[in-house]
Amino acid sequence: MTSNDTRTHIIHTGADLIGHKGFGATGINAVLTAAGVPKGSFYHYFSSKHDFGLAVIDTFAEEYDAKLDRILNDTSRSCVDRLRAYFDTGFETMTSCEYTRGCLIGNLGQELAGQNEAFRQRLDTVFASWEKRFEQCLRDAQQAGDISADIDPADAASFLLSGWEGAILRSKVLKSTEPMERFVRVFFKQCLNIG
Repeated sequence: MTSNDTRTHIIHTGADLIGHKGFGATGINAVLTAAGVPKGSFYHYFSSKHDFGLAVIDTFAEEYDAKLDRILNDTSRSCVDRLRAYFDTGFETMTSCEYTRGCLIGNLGQELAGQNEAFRQRLDTVFASWEKRFEQCLRDAQQAGDISADIDPADAASFLLSGWEGAILRSKVLKSTEPMERFVRVFFKQCLNIG
């Protein structure tokens, strides 16, 4: 592996463990053992566990941003269908991990936002970026005449992000996509006025 590949491998391995155990319960040695790299490699790339955690957030956000952009900018679909496709990927992800992971950024927000200001700020930046993407998709839907011009895209995007993250959490707890499905129904019917 190249130097950059090793760093990325450590980050992805750590993100997977953090997704299952949480940041606090994931030790550096567990990450290195799972990644199959020596301890010196960790400190070559990261000055501390804190630095590593921020790198996990940044890497996950970069990859998730690309996924959101692929879905929400897919001009072969209507904007409303793009949102449905986004939610569908959430259902698939939740069932494929058997309701054990949820959203890494949401999980880290719940665990760390009240404990560490650097993490809180970084997580807020990620959420704000996602919210802006949803807002633009909703604006595009308005321009296409797919949703009412009376809907405030910023408010709807904020509701989408907050409600979806909460529904993901409830789905983990219930081990069912039912809370996510309910959120999607309410979002389209009550928020966007689409049957």
